[in-house]
Amino acid sequence: MDKEGLNSYQGEMPLKDKIVRSIYSQAEETVGFAVRFEEGGSDWDRKLDDILTSPVWGFPIMLLLLGIILWITISGANVPSDILADFFFELEGKLTGYVMLLGLPAWFNGLFVVGAYRTLAWVVSVMLPPMAIFFPLFTLLEDLGYLPRVAFNLDRVFKACGSHGKQALTMCMGFGCNAAGVISCRIIDSPRERLIAILTNNFTFCNGRFPTLIALSLIFMGGLSKTGGEVRATFVVVGMVLTGIIVTLLVSYVLSKTLLKGTPSSFILELPPYRLPRVGSVLVRSILDRTIFVLTRAVLIALPAGAVIWLMVNINVGDKTLLSQGAEFLQPFAALIGLDGYILMAFILGFPANEIVLPILIMAYMSWGEMSDLGSMQAMGELFIEHGWTWTTALCTMLFSMLHFPCGTTLYTIAKETKSVKWTVLAFALPTFVAIVVCFIVNQSIGLFWR
Repeated sequence: MDKEGLNSYQGEMPLKDKIVRSIYSQAEETVGFAVRFEEGGSDWDRKLDDILTSPVWGFPIMLLLLGIILWITISGANVPSDILADFFFELEGKLTGYVMLLGLPAWFNGLFVVGAYRTLAWVVSVMLPPMAIFFPLFTLLEDLGYLPRVAFNLDRVFKACGSHGKQALTMCMGFGCNAAGVISCRIIDSPRERLIAILTNNFTFCNGRFPTLIALSLIFMGGLSKTGGEVRATFVVVGMVLTGIIVTLLVSYVLSKTLLKGTPSSFILELPPYRLPRVGSVLVRSILDRTIFVLTRAVLIALPAGAVIWLMVNINVGDKTLLSQGAEFLQPFAALIGLDGYILMAFILGFPANEIVLPILIMAYMSWGEMSDLGSMQAMGELFIEHGWTWTTALCTMLFSMLHFPCGTTLYTIAKETKSVKWTVLAFALPTFVAIVVCFIVNQSIGLFWR
């Protein structure tokens, strides 16, 4: 670009962009005078950036790395998850024996062992292995300096949707916890674009939904022990992540053209240098700050929730339990979107935390089914199939899990960040509407073309 063209371009730039451009130009000029590079010197980081941030190779490499991380997580989580489940349910039998030995009433064993403890057992056995694998791998990419390259690649995509490039960073934060992703939206200066990022952060799959996606993909798409099942399950989970990103972009675009109109602002992102990961720091941050923190929160919610669900499946009103009445009421609507009444009830009752949706559903099915215990993922699949599940049910459940309303913690965080009842209600209603529409279209389309 010639000098006249550059001056013309700078005349159209915002003041802050002109200032940053001037600073970097002066820095480059100073470096040109003061620094000399030897011929044949190492320039590997710039060459690597040419590939990782390339318009051609940047996105395929992002998907490949995500797929590898998810494949390692899925492959590595299945066996320890089954081992933990066997351990916890063997311990449940001993706890029941102690209760009987002490002569405590049956309701005590039901409320505290079958209700609270069993829910806790499923939360720990299903959540802990995948989190203990995924978080260190994800933190490793963060420590290597790759995540800012992801934001760089997605900047132009988010800008095209009328939102801010920094939304890519807040979306990455949402992979750990949507509440943390909402808080990270503070890095966006524009109130309009910050609101768009807050309202769409829920479409990023968080750790609470992670075990549900892995379990259902392994059971119904991966075929558990069948050859190549883990690879198929990985493709399905990657597809769910891509679905969340696509929905994030589409909803961001719609919001920027309707409720939150405006011109997207630009931002300056200085890519940090690559560095060798600090293994000790990675393990501490991923295991203690993320895995243990999230698991502790899930356990604290699962214990009382399990007791409440046991009461709902054991208190009769007329000839039906409270849970059965709720499920039957929701059944006609749930069937339209590829679910059943019990699945929809599990999502509603799992509002405090996404981690407890599967345990609630298992307890609801077992309350009137023939199975009295679950010791593996294989048994979970048999339980679901016994109650009429197909791969369509699993797919719609996964989509609903990806797109539905935020958990209680995230919604509370949104209320604190926006200080607005209107935006908090919209943050609940918008993803719920999107989840219903997407599941309805998918279920009806499958019914039309595959039946």
